[in-house]
Amino acid sequence: MRILFVCHGNICRSPMAEFILKALVKVRGLEDRYFIESAAVSAEETGNPIYPPAKRCLTQHGVPFDNSKRARQITGADYDRFDRIICMDSSNLRLIRRMIPSDPEGKIHLLMSYTGVGRDVADPWYTGDFEEAFQDILEGCEAILNNSFILES
Repeated sequence: MRILFVCHGNICRSPMAEFILKALVKVRGLEDRYFIESAAVSAEETGNPIYPPAKRCLTQHGVPFDNSKRARQITGADYDRFDRIICMDSSNLRLIRRMIPSDPEGKIHLLMSYTGVGRDVADPWYTGDFEEAFQDILEGCEAILNNSFILES
């Protein structure tokens, strides 16, 4: 399963999701079954590292991350490279649909839709609440793994 997480700038929520899911997959011994990356709908943070408060939050929860991770913007080619493109909020979803106007394979989803609730993951860039974002992302990532039959279909 190839999963791409997407948020606005690829410096907070989507890299947090990338590394949270990688950690969960590792704990379950499923590393050979998943390829996980993250990207942005915007180009404004391209090349920038993970935002320091996001790194601190991951560290506080014992989630390892790659310090060399740099923000990148999603491209149309990502649609073919990934099985699922998972957005953090409805704004990301709207912007992706401009870049990838057709989703014939039903690959593009909101993260929290895997929990049965189609709400947004609040953006800690604006709220300052990285813990709330972490908990939402963790819940969404656990739901992805617990509902893997949905992903395989």
